[in-house]
Amino acid sequence: MPRKRRSHRPKHPRFDPDLGLSRVPIAGQLDLHGLTAAEAESAVRGFIDRSRRRQPGAVVLIITGKGKSSAAGPVLRPAIQQLLKTTLSGYVEEWSLDDSEGAFRVRLR
Repeated sequence: MPRKRRSHRPKHPRFDPDLGLSRVPIAGQLDLHGLTAAEAESAVRGFIDRSRRRQPGAVVLIITGKGKSSAAGPVLRPAIQQLLKTTLSGYVEEWSLDDSEGAFRVRLR
């Protein structure tokens, strides 16, 4: 007996891994302006954890700013970039710097 072929349901764009990060709707965002690097890292850990439990596969925006108002240059962007590469790499499918260069787009696992 031949198997019935399932109709292919289109994926919701928010969860479609074939779309580039810049083309996917944002499921949530976190603004880190005004936080220290330690406060920002803690906030990002909690945000990623909550977001991936609510919507696995979704894309979120983490706003760091460009660091133009910091006397020593960007502080948050390199700290969050390092966090995404190391500690949070198991929770993150992919990430990239947003077109504005003041935020990261992150696809959750």
